[in-house]
Amino acid sequence: MRSIAKIAFIAGALSLATTGAAFAEPAAVNIVLSPEFAKTAEKLGEREVQDQLEDFTRQIERTLTRRNALDGAEINLVVTDLQPNRPTFKQLTDRPGLDAMRSLSIGGAAFEGTVTLADGTTQEVKYRYYSPTIMDSVGSTVWTDAWRASNRLANNLARGQYVSR
Repeated sequence: MRSIAKIAFIAGALSLATTGAAFAEPAAVNIVLSPEFAKTAEKLGEREVQDQLEDFTRQIERTLTRRNALDGAEINLVVTDLQPNRPTFKQLTDRPGLDAMRSLSIGGAAFEGTVTLADGTTQEVKYRYYSPTIMDSVGSTVWTDAWRASNRLANNLARGQYVSR
């Protein structure tokens, strides 16, 4: 019974502490495909590419929230390239000779866009990451390097580094 009373007391204290407190507004993240890449995306599978865009959005939002970065900013990104490490379901369907496990390639992604900070200033964003060698892709899933690209972009954004060199 004491445990329930302690939990109720702590929950009440937390609700009082957070009521009326000013919370920072998390960054708004919007990610779309470039029109040029949309044609290539069809060959990868529209559903899988759309899933990747949603994963990128969640990953960037999560990283920025966790690192308490870019509060109140609006981040608009365009995926200009997206390469899987292994064949997508659509590619396997279209080309039966591909092997889901043994077919391997260098994957990654490229992003461009803008970050509009809470004070209204706009910063250009450019980032791309691809595995340096095929050996770095061994053991990868279909979208490992694309995920790695968005993760590194999210960390760069949190540090205030908008254009990669």
